Amino acid sequence: MSRRPLSLILYAAATALLQPLVPLILDRRARRGKEDPARLGERLGRSATPRPEGRLVWLHGASVGESLSLLPLVEAIRRERPETAVLVTSGTRTSAELLAARLPAGAIHQYAPVDAPSAVRRFLDHWRPDLAVFVESELWPNLILGARARGTRLALLSAKLSEASFRNWSRLRSAARALLGAYDLILVQDARAAERFAALGVATQGLADLKFGAPPLPADPAAIDKLKPVTKRRPIVLAASTHPGEDEQILDAFVQLAVPGAGPPLLVLVPRHPERGEAIAQLCADRGMSAARRSQAASPIGCDVYIADTLGELGLWFRLARLAIMGGSLVEGIGGHNPLEPARLGCPCVSGPFVANWRTVYDELEAAEAVARLKEASALDPYLTSAVLDGRILADMAAKARAYVEARDAEAREVPARVLELIP
Repeated sequence: MSRRPLSLILYAAATALLQPLVPLILDRRARRGKEDPARLGERLGRSATPRPEGRLVWLHGASVGESLSLLPLVEAIRRERPETAVLVTSGTRTSAELLAARLPAGAIHQYAPVDAPSAVRRFLDHWRPDLAVFVESELWPNLILGARARGTRLALLSAKLSEASFRNWSRLRSAARALLGAYDLILVQDARAAERFAALGVATQGLADLKFGAPPLPADPAAIDKLKPVTKRRPIVLAASTHPGEDEQILDAFVQLAVPGAGPPLLVLVPRHPERGEAIAQLCADRGMSAARRSQAASPIGCDVYIADTLGELGLWFRLARLAIMGGSLVEGIGGHNPLEPARLGCPCVSGPFVANWRTVYDELEAAEAVARLKEASALDPYLTSAVLDGRILADMAAKARAYVEARDAEAREVPARVLELIP
């Protein structure tokens, strides 16, 4: 490998100096619930799980969306190369819990090591990956260059650079070229990403957006059958993956809703972080709304708001809802959540204005009249009214969204073949 730029040498030196502080930082995060106390060793590159014999492919996605987007690729590797072991790493507790439930047999999950030299060395010494696949913008210098130095082949899928990241890397072009030049395969998310990589002097090999190609979210058929009688009494409006500051806006819109000749819909509110269930119940009480919590096995019958403070059940609610309000989009700083998940299940959706993480997808859906992007929650009223009455306008939106996502999913399913070619 060619000599590293000075900026990367300094980065390695700085992270080496800070290594003694890493356990303290992780302990503090664990006390705040942001790390799994029982698995902090994995963040330091230590694993209690033995490495399987033979070839091993390592796939990494930082958080929930990125790691779940890898599932079709994991399944393709297990199907096409059953003798190859698969390791999936992620960085958040929520992603770990969801992957534990959804990874196919034979795939291993671990927390990703922090990008400190000793943690990276222990991780790579233990797992010895033959191929490493990263998603979106995970550019950890010690991890990437350390793997490359050991002969690991590298792929970056759904590659993108935010405007801020692009500006930063533009000031460190030699570092960007050294890092990104370590990859054997870079498939960018869209044309804008291709332009940014080209401006940094980095060659890419085509388009691939792993947001597409995923299977529909799963749901327990018994749970669907149990809840269907509820939908016959009242249409369900779903608030999916909400964050603080959004619940209040959505509840206020419901309090003010009045549909002549019809009763109110049932609001099913799914917080992004289930531990917020109690706080949301208090928000409902403050507004004079009755609430029941799914985590307490309460029934949704007879309440104004059903708080689905559980993990992994969005597939259930997208199947049952007349309309979905996508969370992460009504307050700044989150960037929106995945509108393709309701589209795959024929559930019409609306969002707020803050969808930076999904801007291209929302732009395309909006151009196809397949989604509504609202300036604020107070603009929900006509969509809620449609959900209560006949829902024909919403059904048309859902059909267009489903057609859009099915076409893009078909394109994305060609990606696993490109990755399989890199497995020795």
